Amino acid sequence: MYIVCSDLEGVFTPEVWINVAEKTGIPELRRTTRDEPDYNKLMRMRLKILDKHGLKLHDIQEVIARIEPLPGALEFIQWVKERTQLIVVSDTFIQFAEPLMKKLGRPTLFCHTLVMDETNRIIDFTMRQTDPKRMTVGALQGLKYQVVAMGDSYNDISMLKQAEQGILFRPPQNVINDYPQFPVTHDYEEIKAILSKYTSL
Repeated sequence: MYIVCSDLEGVFTPEVWINVAEKTGIPELRRTTRDEPDYNKLMRMRLKILDKHGLKLHDIQEVIARIEPLPGALEFIQWVKERTQLIVVSDTFIQFAEPLMKKLGRPTLFCHTLVMDETNRIIDFTMRQTDPKRMTVGALQGLKYQVVAMGDSYNDISMLKQAEQGILFRPPQNVINDYPQFPVTHDYEEIKAILSKYTSL
């Protein structure tokens, strides 16, 4: 039996932090896991920038509330869910994800959590576990599932490697160059073709 694991941002929704950068005019916040493989380093940098500019959780949530799914994302999710199970495995945070999940029809989400102080300032974050995307796929394989995984960034690579089939979706050229073993897709129809091949969907 197959199950599909997918990243969130860049696959089903635009990048949250890029939208925050555009809204706040802080170009440093445009840096994502497409640029920085070390997620902890990236998040520490983001927290310092937020603190420097006095931005709090509600400022980020206001931006996220206006983000819409990528064109075709909801229909694609429905297509997958009609045929098998889908788990969104993301390095986002539960405090960010709620409006996005609602707009995507509430697929199952595995993600992390933020730590705030009494003023709503983001002071830390708690990872669900080390290398959570790969660990999720490994746990499902331990339950005798075979996994097809989709992602677009460096933080998805261990998940793609662990899965029976990994798929890159609209990745930047640097990720393509570094990991040429994965098929590159540019729209949901291309992903459907691969899923149909590997999962008989």
